[in-house]
Amino acid sequence: MGLSRVERVLPGTRWLRGYTGEFMVADLIAGITVGLTVLPQGLAYATLAGLEPQYGLYSAFVGGVVYALMGGCREVTIGPTALLSLMTSRHTGFGGNSGPQLAILLCFLSGIVELLMAVLRLGALVDLISLPVTVGFTSATALIIGASQLKALLGIRGGSGSGFASTVRTVIANIPEARVADSILGIVSIAILLALRKLKDIKTPPDATGGRKAFGLFCWLVATARNALVVLVTSFIAFYFDQRGERPFILTGTVKSGIPDFQLPPFSTVLPSGGGPNGTSPLELGFTGMIEELGASIALVPIIAVLGNVAISKAFGGSGINPTRELVALSLSNICGSFFSSFPVTGSFSRSAVNHASGVKTPIGGIYTGALVLLALGVLTPYFQYIPKAALSAVIISAVIFMIEYEVIRPLWRCSKRELIPGAVTFVLSLIVGVELGLLAGVLTDLAFVVYRTARPLLTVTVANTAVGMEYILIRPNHSLIYFPAVEWVRNVTSKAIKQHGNIPVVFDCRLVNEFDYTAATGLQMLRKELEKKQIPLIVYGSSSEVRKLLQETLKSSLLEVTNDDELETLLRDISTAGGKHELRDVATPLLATASERSPSVVEIDDS
Repeated sequence: MGLSRVERVLPGTRWLRGYTGEFMVADLIAGITVGLTVLPQGLAYATLAGLEPQYGLYSAFVGGVVYALMGGCREVTIGPTALLSLMTSRHTGFGGNSGPQLAILLCFLSGIVELLMAVLRLGALVDLISLPVTVGFTSATALIIGASQLKALLGIRGGSGSGFASTVRTVIANIPEARVADSILGIVSIAILLALRKLKDIKTPPDATGGRKAFGLFCWLVATARNALVVLVTSFIAFYFDQRGERPFILTGTVKSGIPDFQLPPFSTVLPSGGGPNGTSPLELGFTGMIEELGASIALVPIIAVLGNVAISKAFGGSGINPTRELVALSLSNICGSFFSSFPVTGSFSRSAVNHASGVKTPIGGIYTGALVLLALGVLTPYFQYIPKAALSAVIISAVIFMIEYEVIRPLWRCSKRELIPGAVTFVLSLIVGVELGLLAGVLTDLAFVVYRTARPLLTVTVANTAVGMEYILIRPNHSLIYFPAVEWVRNVTSKAIKQHGNIPVVFDCRLVNEFDYTAATGLQMLRKELEKKQIPLIVYGSSSEVRKLLQETLKSSLLEVTNDDELETLLRDISTAGGKHELRDVATPLLATASERSPSVVEIDDS
């Protein structure tokens, strides 16, 4: 059955085909379960982003609805994440309304950039970010996020450093000022969260009794809703002390209730400080000024969002996921979210895993999650003021701990030490100078290795013999392309091989080469002329039709070419019969089209 007009405009509506009551119940359960996860995380991530807690909830409901209509993977949940919250926090520290306004505009512009990436089919840009670079980036980000939460975890007031090292130094210097109650609450909360997380590893055997299955389900529910449970229990403790007139913990404070107004993203703002002659008077920023303030984040935030969302979609949806559709769904989630005061959002792996484990059937589960968030905004916000900040910090720290992917170091060290370098560059520079420059440096390091391998392709140089014992030097590129940066390298390796083994014929094996550019072909012509002066023939072996056409056009009538061992032996015999001299001529190919190939006797030599 073909797609209807509505399904072409809103791809997600195809889930409504055959949508049964059973699907609705499954999506409802999954939506509520994810909602219990996103509520405490939303509040915590808004704090991490330098915004008031309600902005985390504003960012948590629109994405689910939009993705339900536009997305193609039922498990994906769109909302605030620790990484994007950290990147947003770089622009929210001016005070006043400027922080939320810059964050909302960043959300809008991120959606626009993602939409342009979808229209121009630029989603493949994320392929430039290798796994080691991604690991280095996320691991450094996890440490930065964890360090940023230490103050709230320990109840330390006052300013903190702007980077990882300065933040850690500030926390260590202010340890004597740590509040005992907040510190105990925060550390105990982390321990409980990590312990409850292990409950999900308890497996129920298929043949278990009803009571055993009920216990397994209970453990899974507790592990899934652990963030909400810890926040709820600590809030009750804080409420209890508040009723007694005591405030042992630093609390979140008043959270604005109600659904955010639908309005255009702000295109101007006022910085309470930072402008004027003395640098302290208010400074009004227009749209251009806000763009300058957001800077590289306008491009980097969407790329990171797309990277995460595509990874989640592939992990759960497999190869059937349309990357362009996912880009469109993500972009519209950010664009529409900005009209409801959202900061940048993307797919959350942890919440998507919860969604999957909850048995979600369609992306409509995201609508139920959004409804629960709206209900919390309308009803529960008066009680959010009792949430201890140490508890929210514990939620963030216990989540980002598992972003540190140290387990990839051992296989990379054993199998590909070179790939550790871009990962290490990304990790170290992200901690020292910032995540944006760290990621950029890692990508450039990776690209430098790619360029180096193009300029210095691996060449296997061997001395081989034909069936009748005629020797020749066989040079075999182990890469499928030979481009202009490799010209001098090939000539130098060939010259070195001739010096080592004497003036015997040189055979350039092109059986693995699929691409030759014009400059490389011209370089081969220059090499042929150099060898001609030494009475050494240069023979091209087994080139593809595309490579042969380019070489024939470049080398004109001077191309000596064979397609199999029999032709090679015939050509070498002809050259030997001519007394060691050869004439530059075309060799008809194939000479023996049906001849069987024979492997030459090969002796490996050092080409370094």
